[in-house]
Amino acid sequence: MGKKIDANALDIMDRVVAIKRVTKVVKGGRTMSFSALVVVGDGKGHVGYGLGKAAETTEAIRKGREDAKKNMIYVERDENDSVFHRNVGHYGASEVVMRPAPAGTGIIAGSPVRAVMELAGIKNIVTKCIGSRTKHNVVAAAFDGLRNLKTPQQIARLRGKNVEDLV
Repeated sequence: MGKKIDANALDIMDRVVAIKRVTKVVKGGRTMSFSALVVVGDGKGHVGYGLGKAAETTEAIRKGREDAKKNMIYVERDENDSVFHRNVGHYGASEVVMRPAPAGTGIIAGSPVRAVMELAGIKNIVTKCIGSRTKHNVVAAAFDGLRNLKTPQQIARLRGKNVEDLV
């Protein structure tokens, strides 16, 4: 989890989750700028998100993509391309509950969380967003949950047992 991921070596796809037009009132009038929330991933466990701000939408999306590549994590998946255990991610007033699902279930999630799961390569999962539904906070909460996932081997090592003893 702690090692750096070289985003340039991966075959990365990106998805724009949200674009907001931001207005700043100054003495001479109003200045418009754009904020873009972008999620990137390779569909094989590597995923990241970033926020880009600029005067033009294309520039904001480019900056968001670059920011997302710098903040990538690796997500372990089970044999069903799902998460190993139930988990809750928190960010601000948002919570995202993630539950493993059997093969064939698909991704049951709202659009911000769906973008994260698809680009992370998770194909079967049930999620529920609780609290604030601000897209940035929901994506950050989903990342918090994915960051805190543990494999059965990691849990067994922490408890000083074999994997067979846990099952």
